[in-house]
Amino acid sequence: MRLRVEFTTEPFDLDEAPAHALVAREVIEAAELDAVDVGPFGNTAEGGADAVLTAVDALLRRTLESGATRVSLQVNVIGEGEQ
Repeated sequence: MRLRVEFTTEPFDLDEAPAHALVAREVIEAAELDAVDVGPFGNTAEGGADAVLTAVDALLRRTLESGATRVSLQVNVIGEGEQ
């Protein structure tokens, strides 16, 4: 099964990326995922179910420890060839 996760961390800071946002980027870029798109207002990653769920666990734990007060995420099952 393939999954796509979309997430944001808050609070936002338009002047400088907060620590929790930098940690989120580190976690997602270090995970064994097939596709990663990190942006200032939303992030998306895709991969096998185990890899995505492991990354989500680490993402939640580490961003909350780094000062995030809210993490919004959505996980979708995607079919082969679906973008």
